[in-house]
Amino acid sequence: MKILKRVLILLAILIAIPLIAALFIKKEFSVVEAVVVNKPKQEVFNYIKSLKNQEQFSKWASMDPDMKRGYRGVDGQVGSVATWDSQMDDVGAGEQEVTGIKNGERIDFELRFFRPFESTETGYMTTESVGPNQTKVKWGFNGHMDYPMNLMIPLMGIEKSISDDLGIGLKNLKEIMNR
Repeated sequence: MKILKRVLILLAILIAIPLIAALFIKKEFSVVEAVVVNKPKQEVFNYIKSLKNQEQFSKWASMDPDMKRGYRGVDGQVGSVATWDSQMDDVGAGEQEVTGIKNGERIDFELRFFRPFESTETGYMTTESVGPNQTKVKWGFNGHMDYPMNLMIPLMGIEKSISDDLGIGLKNLKEIMNR
């Protein structure tokens, strides 16, 4: 009986430690990556505001060539939506909606993930002239994980993983735009 009691106490401590740690870990995170493209700002902006064009440079769009895609609304305008549905867990299913556009400067998105988990997050892309034919493109993602899942932010390296994916997408964008 003493051994069982000790095992249960040890088990309770092992469960409690991560739950207590999660109380002190942030629930919100934000990732931003940037690249400079050798094209005028308006040309770059007109390209990136199209959800269909994002398929050409986004790492996530290339992860499953067999995913089902769909579109609603007028591409490149507020209210346009791109949907995806993949059997791969890394891709899942969801949709991205353009929620705001400041012409030539910023596009805001709402990303709604349906599978493998449900979540609603925000993202954006901005363009800034850094020379006559050079444009800095920033791609940002804002996320959150509720307690106790917020423990996964540092344990799984969520911010670094998203940062790496955004960086790959921006590298792809630069290659496309600099052709």
